[in-house]
Amino acid sequence: MSEPDFHSPLQRFLQPGAGIQVQSVLYGNAFASVERAVLSLGRAAELAIGYGIAGQVALRYGDSSERPCLSADDLDRLRALYPHALDIHYDFFDANLGSARGHNRLAKMAEADFILVQNPDVVVSPRLLINLLQVFAVAGAGMAEAKQLPIEHPKDYDTQTGETAWATTACAMIPLRLFRALGGFDADSFFLYCDDVDFSWSVRLAGYKVIFQPGAVAFHDKRLSDEGKWQPSSAERYYSAEAALLLDHKWSRPEIVEKIRGEFLARGDPVSSRALAAYEERLRDGLLPVPRDAGHRVGLFLGGMYALHRYGL
Repeated sequence: MSEPDFHSPLQRFLQPGAGIQVQSVLYGNAFASVERAVLSLGRAAELAIGYGIAGQVALRYGDSSERPCLSADDLDRLRALYPHALDIHYDFFDANLGSARGHNRLAKMAEADFILVQNPDVVVSPRLLINLLQVFAVAGAGMAEAKQLPIEHPKDYDTQTGETAWATTACAMIPLRLFRALGGFDADSFFLYCDDVDFSWSVRLAGYKVIFQPGAVAFHDKRLSDEGKWQPSSAERYYSAEAALLLDHKWSRPEIVEKIRGEFLARGDPVSSRALAAYEERLRDGLLPVPRDAGHRVGLFLGGMYALHRYGL
C-alpha cells in the first residue's frame, strides 16, 4: 500500500464534507455511561455536519465483554437520539480483543476519511469534531489529540504549534489512510497499554506530526486518590508493566529493558513477576517485536515517562 502524503494541508479537509468513523471498544460498560457519551457526540456531529465540515459521522462500537453490553432495545434507544447525525453500528466480538486489536478490527470496517479513537465513556464538547478536523489543515499533521478534563494529561506540548511526543487515544483523530498505511496498532505487542504511544511514535517516525488540540475538549472520568495520585486498576497495573518492557525493546532501548527487569526481580510482587514472566516467554519463543528507531530519533524514555511532563501527578 502506498503511503499517503499529508505533508501538504489535507485536501480532503479543505473540501467540505469529511467522513468520520468514531470508534470505541466496550468492556462491561453500563448503558447509562454509553448513552451519556452518545448524547454529547451526537451534538458534536450535528454541528460538524451543519457547518459542512463533516459529511457523515458513523459511530461504531466493538464489544469485548463476556456478554453483550448493549441489547437490541438499547441500540434502538441510542439510534433514536440523533438519527440525522449519527449512524450507529455495534459488533459483539465474543472475545476480549483488548484495545489495540479491537480498534484495528473496527478500523477495517470503516468507510471514512478519518477515524476518531476514543474511550466509550468519554463525553465530548460540542465543537470537538470541528476543532480536531482543523488540525489537518496544517501541513504534515498525522494525528490530533483532544484535551482531557477534569485531569489534563501532564505531557508537554508546543504551545504555538501543538506538537507533542505522543497522543493518548482516550480521544484522538487519525486519517484512515495513514492508520492503514502504518498497519494500525501493534496488537501483537500491546494488549491494553502503550499501543497509543507506540502508534504515535510510528506516525512521527514516518515524518508526520502529532498535534495536541486544546480547543477540542473531552471529559474523561479519571479520578485521583486523597493524596492526589492516579488510582490504576489491577489490569492497568499489569498491562502497563508488561507494555513498558515491550515498548523499550521495540524502540531499541535494551539498557532500559535490563534496568526494568532488575527492578521487577527486586520487587518480586505478583504484578511485576507476572509481567517479567510474560516478557521472558516472548523472548524464548521469538515473539518480541522487531526493534526500530536505533538512532533514537523518536522514542523518548524519561524515568518511566514517554514525554517531558509539565507537572507531576
